[in-house]
Amino acid sequence: MAKAKVVENLHAHGSVEENAQVIVRTRMDEMYAWEEYVDNPYNVHELHNLRIAAKRLRYSLEIFQDVFPEQAAEIIKEVEQIQEELGSLHDKDVMIALIRLCLGGQDSGSGYEYALMSAPQKSGKLQFAIQPELVAQLLDPEAAPSAEQRQGLEFLLESLQHQREEMYTAFRQHWYQLKGKDFRQQVLSMLKI
Repeated sequence: MAKAKVVENLHAHGSVEENAQVIVRTRMDEMYAWEEYVDNPYNVHELHNLRIAAKRLRYSLEIFQDVFPEQAAEIIKEVEQIQEELGSLHDKDVMIALIRLCLGGQDSGSGYEYALMSAPQKSGKLQFAIQPELVAQLLDPEAAPSAEQRQGLEFLLESLQHQREEMYTAFRQHWYQLKGKDFRQQVLSMLKI
């Protein structure tokens, strides 16, 4: 998970509205910093970071909703939808990676392995975001699925990949719908940022 962008230029003697504008501007910039990854469905890690940035923007908007115009509620709904779309996509990525681990051992497949990882630890190593015991069990050669189980897992994998493709397409269409209305500029203008 990407670290939150540091909010700079807060004013100790500024109004709540002024500081809220600075915070929301920072969170908007943070979210749009991940925009370049929207067009590749296999930027699993980056799309997850976009989701986290959207969540931070949403929470900032919700916290300061009282100091913004009434239309901020509409903005919150759009950002929440982006967050939910990407959250569902990430859930599918995790399931796909787990099934691939179960079917194929160490390799969970291209970018999907990022779905199983958490942020780098102080040691610089990535750690599994899920319980290591589960990963060990999935990789245990003695726990390999039978031919019948393998067939079921392959069918499930195919179904999950199809669902993920549909989810990604819906997210991308939503993103470009917002881009078409210049959502970013609308937000900044409405909030007088």
